[in-house]
Amino acid sequence: MSLAPPPNSALPSQTPPVQKHPRVLAYLLFTETWERFSFYGMRALLVFYLTKAFLFSDRAAYAIYGSYAALVYATPVLGGLLADRLLGFRKAVLIGGVLMALGHFAMAVPNLQVFYAALALLICGNGFFKPNISSLVGRLYVADDPRRDAAFTIFYMGINLGGFLAPIACGYLGERLGWHWGFGLAGIGMLLGLFVFLRAQPLLAGLAEPPVRADGRRVLLGLSLDIWVYLGTALSVVVAWQLVQRAALVGSILIVFGVAVFLGLCVYLLRLSDSIARGRLGVALLLTAFSVVFWSFFEQSGTSMSLFTDRNVDRSLFGKSIAASQFQSVDSLFILLLAPVFSWLWLYLSRRRLEPNTPLKFALGTVQLGLGFVALYIGAAVSRATGVVPMFWLVLCYFLHATGELCLSPIGLSMITKLAPKGMTGILMGTWFLVYSFAQYVAALIAQLTGVKAGGEVATALPKPAETVMIYGSVFGTLGSVALGVGVLLVLASPVLARRMHGVH
Repeated sequence: MSLAPPPNSALPSQTPPVQKHPRVLAYLLFTETWERFSFYGMRALLVFYLTKAFLFSDRAAYAIYGSYAALVYATPVLGGLLADRLLGFRKAVLIGGVLMALGHFAMAVPNLQVFYAALALLICGNGFFKPNISSLVGRLYVADDPRRDAAFTIFYMGINLGGFLAPIACGYLGERLGWHWGFGLAGIGMLLGLFVFLRAQPLLAGLAEPPVRADGRRVLLGLSLDIWVYLGTALSVVVAWQLVQRAALVGSILIVFGVAVFLGLCVYLLRLSDSIARGRLGVALLLTAFSVVFWSFFEQSGTSMSLFTDRNVDRSLFGKSIAASQFQSVDSLFILLLAPVFSWLWLYLSRRRLEPNTPLKFALGTVQLGLGFVALYIGAAVSRATGVVPMFWLVLCYFLHATGELCLSPIGLSMITKLAPKGMTGILMGTWFLVYSFAQYVAALIAQLTGVKAGGEVATALPKPAETVMIYGSVFGTLGSVALGVGVLLVLASPVLARRMHGVH
């Protein structure tokens, strides 16, 4: 789960530093916690809902999931732009929260077109909400305030707290009592987040208000700019409603847009006269490209790993069966437990001049990701006879993936801010999230290789576990091998890349 750093603070630089964090930070933290609760609660149920309620084949379910996830991580670029230029953070967060709450509650309606419309509401709502709540946290501190990093560490913990609780609660209700209960609880979580945010308004001291335009105009063709944004949002929901049903089109759009952005950045790189800036930007672009491998493999947790857990993992614990969707909380639990450990570890190694450089951290993260899939392969291979894999192997995989995430996700965001040339940080950060969006689409294509419920849109009967375990296992083994190979390649290249960073560690 990643968190983008915000733009420079809007507070005046002469604000005297204080030891305690602003009181409003707690409100923003719990707003984000409840929003993430709603997001990950719905995500935990999505593939199961498609395959069990609508009886989609695995391939069809993965395609819809991939379209949704790709668009969810693409829209924050536009949502952040609209907040910066027109709406301000308060309106953007409120619009996003309302759209997402409507989307969650619409998910409870057992109608396929309503379901697609619900996904469209969630996609557009996330675009307004995700980039702007974190930007508000940054507005609480001046650029060089030493409390800033600590504040975002706390905020990151809030994200993972929501990600930990949601699959447990929503997954249990959705799979045990009925899908509408799980989706309804996710909607209630979003409403709680909105309530907390509204309570925070008096404490924001104008930091979330719309920017003042240089020309002072707020009207276009007789309508206020806000009204134009609302009309555009309504149109975007309709467009997203159609796109989420057309995975191939979404992929084509991402490829065309991604290639255009990459070529533009390459042209900018070649035209840079400063050799140091050119070297740093080259490393940033290369590592960003490599991150596609990590995220497209890592995001199997919401698709192939979820159905593997449901169909081929022994989920019994102390005589009771755990719902498959609840296992998606394991990664967030490990993040909550290990994030302070990794934070301490990097500082400890830094004081002794032993801290790995950024490319080597990327390599370590990718290697650990690969080892996680190797664990799943071993678990599947030793369980060929029965097709039922002991829970230990799944938990070990999630542990290794969490340690890999901690080596790469926060490091990648920090890398962008350190290596970007002056005036390019926002563009590179947008590129990072565009790559993440594309990785979601690639993840769905990879997941389709594990499809064991055949057919077109509607699935056929499910084979026995012994017949499916190595379908999953062989794909997981291939992912593990590729990830380990990429990780070793990065280890070998890290000294060269580190030199190209010119003193930035």
